[in-house]
Amino acid sequence: MPETIGKYILALDEGTTSARALLLNREAEVLSIGQFKIKQHYPHPSWVEQEPRDIWNAQLRSARKVIKNAKINPSEIVAVGITNQRETTVLWDKETGKPVYNAIVWQCRRTAEIVEGLRNYASLIKERTGLLPDSYFSGPKISWILDNVPGLRKRAERGEILFGTVDSWLIYKLTGGRVHAIDYSNASRTMLFDIRKMRWDQELLGLLNVPEAMLPEPRSSSEVYGQTDPRLLGASIPIAGDLGDQQAALFGQTAFDAGMAKCTYGTGNFMLMNTGTKPATSKRLLTTVAWGITGKTTYALEGSVFVTGAAVQWLQEMLGILKTPKEAEELASSLTDNEGVYFVPALTGLGAPHWDQYSRGTILGLTRGSGKAHIARATLEAIAYLTRDVSEAMEEEGSVKLRELRVDGGATKNDFLMQFQADILGKRVVRPTNIETTALGAAFAAGLAVGYWRNQLELSKIWTAEKTYEPQMRAPDRDRLYSKWREAVSRSFGWAKAAS
Repeated sequence: MPETIGKYILALDEGTTSARALLLNREAEVLSIGQFKIKQHYPHPSWVEQEPRDIWNAQLRSARKVIKNAKINPSEIVAVGITNQRETTVLWDKETGKPVYNAIVWQCRRTAEIVEGLRNYASLIKERTGLLPDSYFSGPKISWILDNVPGLRKRAERGEILFGTVDSWLIYKLTGGRVHAIDYSNASRTMLFDIRKMRWDQELLGLLNVPEAMLPEPRSSSEVYGQTDPRLLGASIPIAGDLGDQQAALFGQTAFDAGMAKCTYGTGNFMLMNTGTKPATSKRLLTTVAWGITGKTTYALEGSVFVTGAAVQWLQEMLGILKTPKEAEELASSLTDNEGVYFVPALTGLGAPHWDQYSRGTILGLTRGSGKAHIARATLEAIAYLTRDVSEAMEEEGSVKLRELRVDGGATKNDFLMQFQADILGKRVVRPTNIETTALGAAFAAGLAVGYWRNQLELSKIWTAEKTYEPQMRAPDRDRLYSKWREAVSRSFGWAKAAS
């Protein structure tokens, strides 16, 4: 039965393309949703930026919309949980709170040259942070901004400039500038954070020439960081949960035990596997902090695919092949197979397990008979192939066999994609009743901190499966398709570097 005592959790879900807010009750039912888009800017090829004030305004508007539409008193909200696009980097003036440069989005590849200079330190970076040197992460982005905005580095060294991932920016704004904090999961995505000692690493700060004075305070993922400025939402509400979006989705899927895995289908695809209280060692995947709760740190292996849902968006906005994302499923289903057409959507390079920042988008197998249906199908199939790439690396390096994949994100509503995912994996794919698992994870973390939910066992009982996709493809067909995919991927490697 729905919660009746009038107490709610507000989850703020700040994604790459929009800011959302969701109001949930004790049964984790979503009672109201607000959402506003965030404009992306592309000043140069492979550069991606956002205006930090656009991020903040979209998030604030969405929260206010949720409260208004639900017709509740803001004082009935017991806690706010935040989840966010992770590596996106914001720098602002400590005194005025005004951004000093546009936010550099996680997809941006402008720091490739900085990253190349770190290759000799790859082992050190991997050991301390669990990450590989890549433009994906926040550290090189901070360094680039400090080097390219006149006078900014000296100001940062004097303690006049603050850095934050988007969660830090939102916490700072929500508390009226009183709190400058970051949770362990987001800190672990900066390439500056020691994931074993749970603190900023002095040697890595020196390598990237990042002043420690500008960094937020690392905190656990479930605690009260501060109170919202009552002028913003109409009440002073505890901000009590903070998780990077992919860790939040793992938490929202209640994947609390080692070996449990989820994949989120959004702008990119992100697969995480809980590895318990010790960080796993991996060459091709990322080792990351899943969350820090009740004094215990949980780790995960992660495979990040940069462009999946964004490729569908590209078909719609840049090529005009689709009128809506839903049309991709209709076009793909109009064909009985891909007829040899493959699309490697390396529009901003390739992430795990390939890690080639110079790879670029490649379409292979076109004939005179190929049309928009083939490209749409190849795009959806690519999402599933890339997920299998990560899954195979995860099984190999995590020494765990994947029994099922819990999925979430908007693209999980695409039945063609989900069935093909099960087919190409040869594993069942499970979609939960509540696919808002990213926001759910933030809500769960916040609720635990204030006693709204008692413990993780109570949360596990809330999670239910809505649909299960069993693999139907014959093994020889699966192997044939995947073999051609791997060949297509190899053709995309190094393209931007060779062409420069």
